[in-house]
Amino acid sequence: MRVTRLFGKTLREVPAEADTISHKLLLRAGMVDQLAAGVYSYLPLGWRVINKIESIVRDEMNQAGGQELCMPVLQPLEMWQQTGRDQAFGEGLFVLTDRRDRRLVLGPTHEEVITYLASRNVQSYRDLPLMLYQLQTKFRDEPRSRGGLIRVREFIMKDLYSFDADDAALDVSYQKMLRAYENIYARCGLTAMMVQADSGAIGGKDSHEFMVLAESGEDEIIYCPSCKYAANVEKAESVKPKAESGAPLPIEEVATPGAATIEEVAKFFKVAPSQTLKAVLYVADGGLIFAVIRGDIEVNEIKLKNLLHATELRLATDAEVKEAGLVKGAASAVGLKGVKIIADDSITSGTNFIAGGNKPEMHLKNVNYPRDFKADIMGNIAKSKAGEGCPQCSTALAAIRGIEVGHIFKLGTAFSKVLGANYIDEQGVSKPIIMGCYGIGIGRLLAAAIEQNHDDKGIIWPMPIAPYQIYLCPLYREGTKVAETAEKLYADLTAAGLEVLFDDRQESPGVKFNDADLLGIPVRITVSPRTLEKNSVEVKLRREKQASLMSLEEALIKIKELVAKG
Repeated sequence: MRVTRLFGKTLREVPAEADTISHKLLLRAGMVDQLAAGVYSYLPLGWRVINKIESIVRDEMNQAGGQELCMPVLQPLEMWQQTGRDQAFGEGLFVLTDRRDRRLVLGPTHEEVITYLASRNVQSYRDLPLMLYQLQTKFRDEPRSRGGLIRVREFIMKDLYSFDADDAALDVSYQKMLRAYENIYARCGLTAMMVQADSGAIGGKDSHEFMVLAESGEDEIIYCPSCKYAANVEKAESVKPKAESGAPLPIEEVATPGAATIEEVAKFFKVAPSQTLKAVLYVADGGLIFAVIRGDIEVNEIKLKNLLHATELRLATDAEVKEAGLVKGAASAVGLKGVKIIADDSITSGTNFIAGGNKPEMHLKNVNYPRDFKADIMGNIAKSKAGEGCPQCSTALAAIRGIEVGHIFKLGTAFSKVLGANYIDEQGVSKPIIMGCYGIGIGRLLAAAIEQNHDDKGIIWPMPIAPYQIYLCPLYREGTKVAETAEKLYADLTAAGLEVLFDDRQESPGVKFNDADLLGIPVRITVSPRTLEKNSVEVKLRREKQASLMSLEEALIKIKELVAKG
C-alpha cells in the first residue's frame, strides 16, 4: 500500500476528546474515527489490525473444537424477560420497538439466543459436547463511554458457548478455552494475566478474566508474588489485618465536636482507624441499606451487591439519609431500627470500637459486636488491597493495573433450565445442558495492545498484529536513484509475501520519520542518497533506538528473517 493512496491522515495535535494513551494514538494515527460517544469507524490501518486479531482468535477457537456461526443482532425482549436479564442489564440494554409494536433488544451478548438454538438442535447426549462461536457486533448503552475503544457502546466481540452433559465435561471445555485464550494473547505478542472475577450480569459460577497488563489500565489486579493467586479487585479476597482486642468495656457516649470522618474521629480518640466502625449508607433496589465495616477498610460494592442479590446498588443521597432519621458523620448500627444492617466480618476481629452516636457531633466508645447491635447479614464486603495477606499462602499481596480483554464463565444450568435446553442421557432421562460462555472484546484488545506497547513517539505494534510489517521510507532527492531503488525494493518485498506500507510522499525526512514512529510499524527501511552511496539501506526496528545498514543484495533475506522473528 502506498501512503499517497491510503485513506486516513495522521494528526500532529492530540484531539481534545482523547482521554487515554490508546485513544490519543489511534486518533492521531488515523486508525479510527469517532462518529458519536462510544461509536467509532475503523479506518483501513485500524481495520487491518482488527482482521489480524480476529484471524488469531478464529484459528484458536477452531483448534479448540469451536464451530463458527452468526446470530442475529435483533433479539426479542421477551427472551430477556424470561431469564430476568432485562433487569440485570437495566439501562445498559438498548431496547427498540418495531412498526408492529414488538419490543426488541440490540444484543449486548447472546446467551439467550444460543440457548434457544441448542434447545432446537441438541436432543441427546450423543450431540454433546458442543462449542459454538461467532465474531459479531454487540451493543451496550454505557453511561460513561470513555477511553476510545476501551469502553464503547458498539463493539466487536468473539463469544463462544460450550454445551456439555455434566460438570466434569464442562471442566474439560473450560480448560480448553483457558488454554486457547492464553495462546491468543501470546500469539498477539501481549503479556496477559488470568485472574478470578465477578460474573456480573452474565451470571453463572466460576469466572475468570484475562488482563493485559498496563500501567494505564482501568482495572486493579490483586495478586500474590509467591503463589498463583490473582483476582480482579472486585473479586479479590485477603487475610485482613486484625484490630486491637481485649475484654469488652462498658459503652460510653462521647461528644466529638468537629469530628465526622474516620480520620477525624480516630485522631480525636487517639486510636488507629482500625479501632473505628465505618457506616456507609446505600440504596439497593429501592431500599435503604446500612453497611458497617471497620474504619481502615473500604466497602467493595460488587461484593455487597452480590451478597444482597441486588440488581441496582448506589450510595444514598444526603436527603435519603436525613429522611431515614440518620445523622451523616455520626450514623451507627447501635440502636438502629427499621433499616437492614449488612456487616463486614472485619467487625468481629477486634473489640471496643468507636462508632457513631446517631446524634450530631456525638460518638460511642467501646462498641462491641454482637453485644451492642445485630446484623441482618454478615459477610465479606471488604475491598482487598496490597499488603494484606494472600488467602492461599498468607504472603503479602501486591497490586498491578490491567485492561480486561477476555472473560470466561461457567454458566451451569442458569440458562438451559429457564429456556428449556435439555438433552436425553444414556438412561433416557431428560436433563438440562451444562453451559459455559467465553468472550473476547476485539476492539478493546487492539486498544490494550497500544496501552501496553507505546512510547512518547507513538505506537509500537507487536509484529503479529501490526497493520503492516514494514514501513518503506525513501528520502527523495532529484538526480539520485532513490525512487528507482525504492520502487524495486517495494516490488521485491511484496513479491516475497511481506506486508509493506510504502511512504511515497514528497515530504521531509522529519515528517516521514515522525509518521513512521507514530504508526508503530515494526520494521522501518530507509532509502536515501547517503545509504545508496554504500549500496545499502538503513533498517531500524521500532522497538530499538539504533539503526543498521544492510547491503541491497542481502536486505531482502535479512528483512524476511526479522519479520519472521517478530
